[in-house]
Amino acid sequence: MTDDQGDELAHVLTAVGPRLRGLRQARGTTLAQLSETTGISTSTLSRLESGRRRPTLELLLPLARAHGVPLDELVGAPTIGDPRVRPRPFTRNGQTFIPLTRYLGGLHAYKHIIPPAPPERRNVRPEQRVHEGYEWLYILSGRLHLALGDHDLTLTAGEAAEFDTRTPHGFANPGETPVEAISIFGPQGERMHVRARTRAGR
Repeated sequence: MTDDQGDELAHVLTAVGPRLRGLRQARGTTLAQLSETTGISTSTLSRLESGRRRPTLELLLPLARAHGVPLDELVGAPTIGDPRVRPRPFTRNGQTFIPLTRYLGGLHAYKHIIPPAPPERRNVRPEQRVHEGYEWLYILSGRLHLALGDHDLTLTAGEAAEFDTRTPHGFANPGETPVEAISIFGPQGERMHVRARTRAGR
């Protein structure tokens, strides 16, 4: 192996950790949950994400399966000139996410589809969660109930919101038709710059 090839390999391996962390955080998965799914210990997963453990095929294969992405996407294999993204939808908590970006480092975008809640849950405040990062939402259709900290907002088509995901937040669909939104998520410090228009009431 030449020095240039060695440098390229080192660069590829160094980038794997941030990709793994970004993908896990974007899907709201904890290290403990991922460990249960893959059989890889939480300490090993943590060292992989921080770059303190060298990624191997034996580790990356179950992680690619757990995240539902091709192996070459985890390692950042170079593109072959085709700019089209072939999304692989996944479902979490009954909501559908369609990836709109190819790579997992930095900002990544999803189309987010939230089905109507059962009638008995339409007035229930969404369960909130927190995680590292920053999120930007743009509503394409429907009505979205955003519970952000102590505030309750209703966002409709054409409205946008951005927030630090360390603030407790949750989403719900209070209407009778699906909500479709574009969601852009990034690490702390990377953000869009569109502010939500606060509506009176919910």
